[in-house]
Amino acid sequence: MPKRIVVLGGGTGGTIAANRLRRSLAEEDVDVVVVDRDDDHVYQPGLLFVPFGMSTPSRLVRPRARQLLPGVRFVRSAVDAVDLQAGSVALDDGSTLGYDVLVVASGASLLPGETEGLTGGGWRRSVHTFYDLEGAAALAGAMARFDGGELVVNVADMPIKCPVAPLEFSFLADWWFRRRRVRDRVHLTFVTPLDGAFTKAVCNRELSGLLAAKGVDVVTEFNTGTVDADAGRLVSYDGREVPFDLAVVVPLHGGAPYVGRSPGLGDPLGFVPTDPVTLQARSHPDVFVIGDATDLAASKAGSVAHFEGEVVAHNVARHLQGRPLDAAFDGHANCFIESGFGKALLIDFNDEVEPVPGHFPGPVGLPLLRESRLNHLGKLAFEQLYWHVLLPGRSIPGVPSRMPRSGKLLAVAAAGGEAGRSGAGGR
Repeated sequence: MPKRIVVLGGGTGGTIAANRLRRSLAEEDVDVVVVDRDDDHVYQPGLLFVPFGMSTPSRLVRPRARQLLPGVRFVRSAVDAVDLQAGSVALDDGSTLGYDVLVVASGASLLPGETEGLTGGGWRRSVHTFYDLEGAAALAGAMARFDGGELVVNVADMPIKCPVAPLEFSFLADWWFRRRRVRDRVHLTFVTPLDGAFTKAVCNRELSGLLAAKGVDVVTEFNTGTVDADAGRLVSYDGREVPFDLAVVVPLHGGAPYVGRSPGLGDPLGFVPTDPVTLQARSHPDVFVIGDATDLAASKAGSVAHFEGEVVAHNVARHLQGRPLDAAFDGHANCFIESGFGKALLIDFNDEVEPVPGHFPGPVGLPLLRESRLNHLGKLAFEQLYWHVLLPGRSIPGVPSRMPRSGKLLAVAAAGGEAGRSGAGGR
């Protein structure tokens, strides 16, 4: 009987893991099964562009099953729970699916109902989000109608998917209103629970400088307790208030509901405790985790799932063969950051090295931590790379899963970022 690998989730991480496993185990008698509640694979980086008319929801969705290689089975069903001891997954239709290895790739779920007032009378009217298809489409209409007033971009709490996306929205909003010639009538405010625009010093200085240059005010350490749409205000747990006419809110995130229904699998937020190096779940040796489903400190970004995919596929194969795990994940992440006016920045970092200036993936390449037209074109080109290279489980030539150090000005980070402004280049 073939060994069975069950992948829970057909998003970025689950699709990459399943396809890489199918490739690496092509000669083995292995059954690879992907389970997801629907057949809609959403290109999530594109959601940012929908409110600005740069993309449409229909363009961002493709069938999940068609992204899987031949030989990977797709089961359309919601998951009820995982039984770690029995090695089985209970599905919503009452059936069970046994496994030899389980890969949890269930991503992160939006929990707007956890913030008081967020989904009240102002929801989809004066209060929006662009973190799902329906929200991004509704916000497109609101942005087209908005001609002046207080626009607030608010991160309700951390962690969230793609931590730079709210910053990108702020930058693009500045461009959008300038293009419509109403920028002088719009007051933009970025509201975050963090103590700065970004968590790393050098990058924070660059991004904070960009926000200031674009006239975007920043309110830090603001933990949103209530969204009062009637009064047009965000209220923090410490009583501070930020007024708005239009609020763009990134809701609290949590893990998949079934994780909480599976004894021993998840933490209180529904994420799965994971070994940061091997990506094996701490709950059971037959379970591995990828992407946003982990509890790792690494950013919940698509690039992380991509770099984790090689490690998961390698270690699952060795685990099935009864061999020690030896592939190691270093927290590698990179992100294009749209800054408006046809430009973008690029950051590349891992658990040990923060984003610094330089070039990626080597001394000759895309500029790091500096606005450029080339980075913007790279972000646009990434959509095709996503569908045709990353999801099918192929490696990108010259871009390894472990973060390359060549080309990075590491002395900038070592010096505490004092050279960051000069090293990043002018605007």
